[in-house]
Amino acid sequence: MTSRKHSDDLRGAAKLAVVATKGVTDVVEDMHRTIASGPRILGRPLAAPVRAILGLIYAPIRGITELVGGGIDLALAELGPLLGEGAPGAERDSVVAALNGVLGDYLEETGNPLAMRMELRAEGKVLPIEIDTDNLSKRFEGAKDLLAALPNANGKLLVLLHGSSMNDRQWNRLGHDHGDALSRDLGFTPVYLRYNSGLHISTNGRAFARLMEELVKAWPVPLDEVTLLGHSMGGLVARSACHIAEEDGLAWRSKLRRLVCLGSPHHGSPLERGGNWIDVLLDISAYSAPLARLGQIRSAGVTDLRFGNVRDEDWQGSERFAMRPDARRDLPLPEGVACYAIAGTTTNAMAEKLLGDGLVPVDSALGRHGRAGLTLGFPEENQWIATGTGHLDLLNRPEVYEKLRAWLAT
Repeated sequence: MTSRKHSDDLRGAAKLAVVATKGVTDVVEDMHRTIASGPRILGRPLAAPVRAILGLIYAPIRGITELVGGGIDLALAELGPLLGEGAPGAERDSVVAALNGVLGDYLEETGNPLAMRMELRAEGKVLPIEIDTDNLSKRFEGAKDLLAALPNANGKLLVLLHGSSMNDRQWNRLGHDHGDALSRDLGFTPVYLRYNSGLHISTNGRAFARLMEELVKAWPVPLDEVTLLGHSMGGLVARSACHIAEEDGLAWRSKLRRLVCLGSPHHGSPLERGGNWIDVLLDISAYSAPLARLGQIRSAGVTDLRFGNVRDEDWQGSERFAMRPDARRDLPLPEGVACYAIAGTTTNAMAEKLLGDGLVPVDSALGRHGRAGLTLGFPEENQWIATGTGHLDLLNRPEVYEKLRAWLAT
């Protein structure tokens, strides 16, 4: 398991605390200025003097925050050797994964030590994937290292992709792990992706496609087939990676035989669309407008879930928090691949109107859309609805696993 400096976590948290303090200060100052400047109908007669007075009040707060933050950062850098390092625990990984889901793009942009980097892992350890694809000797060494990390590797590769605000450890839920079970029952070699779910889905899809290319090239035994299993956002990252692999002619794409999506929001989640409405409503009034910034503490990965963006073109050239229609173009499922979709519903029976799994509607999980071109077209026999099942229950319900096992055994 990869060791990590404890001081890096403390420095990352300190940086966030400084940014949060400055952000709240900005919000409070803007509200204070709006209220104290008088009604808009009178032309805001007090605006200029209020701005000058508030500048004297709030500027020192920002200055002190910067000084304290800088001092903490320097002190922790010096204390790093004394604080030592160790293998991150499951609780720490869960907290950091959740933080990355909400703020991962910001953590990445600012170089915060808490930003998660993309890794392929097995049995809780990072796999030694060689990145230099032009050096054959290095690739050979990479294959030897990979064999040491995966001594039981075989020709059936299963890659599992976790959902938003989660990590690879969380495939194990209540003592059950789909990857371990499929290894035991069907002989797959499970490998788990860990990624920063706060980045754009297409950004993660491109990185995953490249990482898969290196994994397949370094695979230590002849590789017969690749299966991708994605939970929630993981299914969208997998679809994005397939699209990139096809565009760039990556070799691993020809090995892909199956794609399985568990509760993946192919056409978005109402919760993100609700967050977008909150942004708009708060911005209606000058008095509440500063609070709209708090509603915009949502990562690029989260805003991609408004409609289910999987390509760069789906989000480029538009303001993430603006109200806009679904601008996605048609992107069919990967050709020549057996594609499967499981939706969860909290409804206990097949009622006329099925609720979603608490996060993802049934139609979204099954790729159905009112616009024919956006309907993904999973074959009817490759769709299944798990009743009485919440979003996270898809990871451990016995009936869900039995459906996976039946599909992947054929």
